Amino acid sequence: MLDARFVRENIELLKSALQKRASDIDLEAFAGLEQERLKLTRESEDLRNKRNVVSEEIGKLKREKKDASQLMQDMKAVADRIKEIEEALKGIEEQTSAQLMVIPNIPHESVPVGKDEEDNQEIRRWGEPRKFEFEPLNHWDIAEKLDIIDFERGAKIAGARFSVMKGAGARLERALMNFMLDLNTSKGYKEIFPPILVNKESMTGTGQLPKFEAELYKTSDLELYLAPTAEVPVTNIHRGEILNESDLPIYYTAYTPCFRREAGAYGKDVRGLIRQHQFNKVELVKFTKPEDSYNELEKLTNNAEDILQKLNLPYRVIVLCTGDMGFSSAKTFDIEVWLPGQNRYREISSCSNFESFQARRANIRFKREGQKGTEFVHTLNGSGLAIGRTLVAILENYQQQDGSVVVPEALRQYMGGLEVIK
Repeated sequence: MLDARFVRENIELLKSALQKRASDIDLEAFAGLEQERLKLTRESEDLRNKRNVVSEEIGKLKREKKDASQLMQDMKAVADRIKEIEEALKGIEEQTSAQLMVIPNIPHESVPVGKDEEDNQEIRRWGEPRKFEFEPLNHWDIAEKLDIIDFERGAKIAGARFSVMKGAGARLERALMNFMLDLNTSKGYKEIFPPILVNKESMTGTGQLPKFEAELYKTSDLELYLAPTAEVPVTNIHRGEILNESDLPIYYTAYTPCFRREAGAYGKDVRGLIRQHQFNKVELVKFTKPEDSYNELEKLTNNAEDILQKLNLPYRVIVLCTGDMGFSSAKTFDIEVWLPGQNRYREISSCSNFESFQARRANIRFKREGQKGTEFVHTLNGSGLAIGRTLVAILENYQQQDGSVVVPEALRQYMGGLEVIK
């Protein structure tokens, strides 16, 4: 959430930022509320000053044993009007807060301006895509032949976009989870295993609510939501807290299953593991001081890249343009892994700096040593990595002509020494 005062004082700047984001948010209603707020605030201040002056006159009349009834009656009308204004201002504050909740973050000055993914900019690549001596298969064909993923029974159990991992497929999923957590914790991230169900306040704190409720799964008896990403519960660990400067930066890593309705993805990636309603992910979350957050974003992105490098999976890093960034982000790097079965790069991680946007919503602050007052921390997060998509990349990049799949060396210790899935 943006600071209300900043929005009030920078309407034109914000309009320009929203235009770059291709956002259809209308700030005229906010500006109108601000004008009404200022008008009522001035009236309230004038009435309060008048009440103070007249109160002295009433006191003087009473001390002189003179009639003050008319002035007292006038002041009752003033008090009633002040009360009316207070109620009106409360209503305006509620409307303003509701509008602030749906205004996206302002892009960092280094973010390229563009309309959509076509305007994203590639900044580096790692690894060379493998040249096959045969026509590489898609992961769903590989998985079916190896009998390690069952899409039909997943659909029978739960519906479309669900799957059942089997045998070596299930073990590979678990191996990736443990490999990622071990690698992340070796770099100073503290492992967290958070609740998978989260409340409305947590979803609001990270920006999923109110704007993206259609994408969320919600329980029927209580107002609890299934976490769409570990970013939500882990970021909210410090909701409503004041941290010490010496505590920062804080690094967390967490595995969770994730749940998304994919309401806007009808017809997209209907086959395979790319776009599931339930999937597993290891997340990286950081809390930093404002002046450190962009250096920490680079480090976080490098941490996610290191996983792919150790798995020897070719990838590229792109910086998202203003029109393709997420609602809460000020700057985002996407890591896209090469999938030979699809002959294209596909997103496997999104690493974002939200600056103070989430921290303001979740009221996460810190106090500098020797200084008065507090500041909002900057929050960052990134997938480290999406496990299902990493499994997809392994199946497609490590497939052999006989239909088998070589297990990457980095994972063999987690697979009981298994070298090839046959």
